[in-house]
Amino acid sequence: MAVSIAAIGPLHSHGFPSTEAGPKRTATYVNRSAPGFLEFAHALFEEPAPAFPGMHWFAAGARMKRVAVLISGRGSNLGALIEAGKDRSYPAAIVLVLSNRPDAAGLARARAEGIATAVVDHTRFGKDREAFERALQAELERHRIDIVCLAGFMRLLTPWFVRRWEGRLINIHPALLPAFKGLNTHERALAAGVKVHGATVHFVVPDMDSGPIIAQESLAIRDGDDASSLAARVLELEHRIYPKALKLVASGHIEMVDGECRSDLERDASGELILPKGN
Repeated sequence: MAVSIAAIGPLHSHGFPSTEAGPKRTATYVNRSAPGFLEFAHALFEEPAPAFPGMHWFAAGARMKRVAVLISGRGSNLGALIEAGKDRSYPAAIVLVLSNRPDAAGLARARAEGIATAVVDHTRFGKDREAFERALQAELERHRIDIVCLAGFMRLLTPWFVRRWEGRLINIHPALLPAFKGLNTHERALAAGVKVHGATVHFVVPDMDSGPIIAQESLAIRDGDDASSLAARVLELEHRIYPKALKLVASGHIEMVDGECRSDLERDASGELILPKGN
């Protein structure tokens, strides 16, 4: 794989001392925005980066999680995940954006960011859902994916696929699960007269929208809200909690064990919902 020569170089050539006598670290900086970075990068060392825009330390022995985002449309949450991944301390890199629709607008966003894209058109497989998912699986394996994020991926996944990604497949849903599973959540929330609505990130299990909850955030429904205004406000929550939830999973703070969400975190009643213990 070709990596731009501008992307890598010895640190001592920029005035940094040799690392040979100190703690073991790679003596290389990486330009996270350079072409080929996501295919080149394997580990992110969570310390302050050198004072050059886009440069990041990498640690020998630690490895960033390689993430694929599955989309069917514009990929609004995709954008939030990409932006979060630009932070030097983020433990995951979006290395693949995969769609079941060749015209999905989110593919263009991914290409503009230098992220690999793939299309597995579900219409080519007719009603054979498993054959479609085997093609998805082949792409994910080819890109050595660790975690899969669903972001507006409008296909129901079979138990065959879900079980292969158990504990490594997450989804965002525009409602406070377990309320309002499925589609048209904002219309249904308004029709039900509930006073609180929100968004949920959860692990995916074979039953739709039923997996262990990783993170949620809520808002109060206003008297003048309609489905459109409520959707826009909930989308802001989605953009906030999905990157946080992925970070928690990628860093190992939260995992799915025996069908339950296990973590070394505690909930914060003041509104952030999930914080490291001791914060």
